[in-house]
Amino acid sequence: MSRKPTPKRTRPKPKAVLRLPYLDQAKSAVLNSLTSADAQRGYRHAIDEFVDWYCSEPRLSFNRAVVLRYRIHLETRRLAPGTVNLRLGAVHRLAYEAADCGLLSPDLAAGIRRVKGVKKIGVRLGNWLTAEQSQNLWQAPGRERLKEKRDRALLAVLLACGLRRHEAVELNFGHIQRREEHWAIVDLKGKAGHIRTIPMPAWVKNVLDQWLQAANITSGKLFRRVHKMGRTWGERLTEKAVWHVVREYATKAGIDKLAPHDLRRTCARLCPPQEANWSRSSFCSVTFPFRQPNDILVANSAFKVPPTTKSE
Repeated sequence: MSRKPTPKRTRPKPKAVLRLPYLDQAKSAVLNSLTSADAQRGYRHAIDEFVDWYCSEPRLSFNRAVVLRYRIHLETRRLAPGTVNLRLGAVHRLAYEAADCGLLSPDLAAGIRRVKGVKKIGVRLGNWLTAEQSQNLWQAPGRERLKEKRDRALLAVLLACGLRRHEAVELNFGHIQRREEHWAIVDLKGKAGHIRTIPMPAWVKNVLDQWLQAANITSGKLFRRVHKMGRTWGERLTEKAVWHVVREYATKAGIDKLAPHDLRRTCARLCPPQEANWSRSSFCSVTFPFRQPNDILVANSAFKVPPTTKSE
């Protein structure tokens, strides 16, 4: 008896139109391939915006023409070239992950990859504060309520130490150490896993101690949420809460369009080169004789050290 030929297994044909479940699967593959929390947050936001635009109208397929229309849509919103290129990079990554998962044709993914970004003309200087604006901002919170003490310490750390939002909320007691007769933030894990050591002025340490003593925090994260009744709760502060704190007191100080990363720019602009070299040299006294942080900041008119008061 002749055997029947075994039927050949055919692979599922890649799709040209990606529905919402397939887009979610490709999005999960993109986020799982990233190790940095900052990169995951940026790619998640960019992919969500593209999916909302892609699903708002019936599309024929996920191809080069559709991505070109999306780039034109981003340009009509008057976004910066770097922002447009970041959103397109997320779409390119989404197409490649969809092709690797067998959800999209490799030819369509290669066509999407050929969509070029917007050309950058010139260099944007960004937004930073003057010394007077910096002084008004971190002193905008009062000293009576517990939340105001926390916000005062948070703004002082962001301005004087130049931390990112996720770095500020991850600060704990182990990071604050005394090295060579001055305070510093030691072994802080920043963007892309880089380990940094940042000098902390003495007046910032005093403001931080006032918040910690009032909140009765002795271990764990330095910044916590504050209940409406004036009590701390939870184990940490969220990055979104830091954004709200900066915007709230920027409005009170009369500063428009201020974001947390502008405080980092301000610190880089007002920070003297000697202090930057000190942080890069891993506290090597051979590099140069380091002066006290208060003397450096006052000499450069970056901040005015507040008068010493009794700890509350």
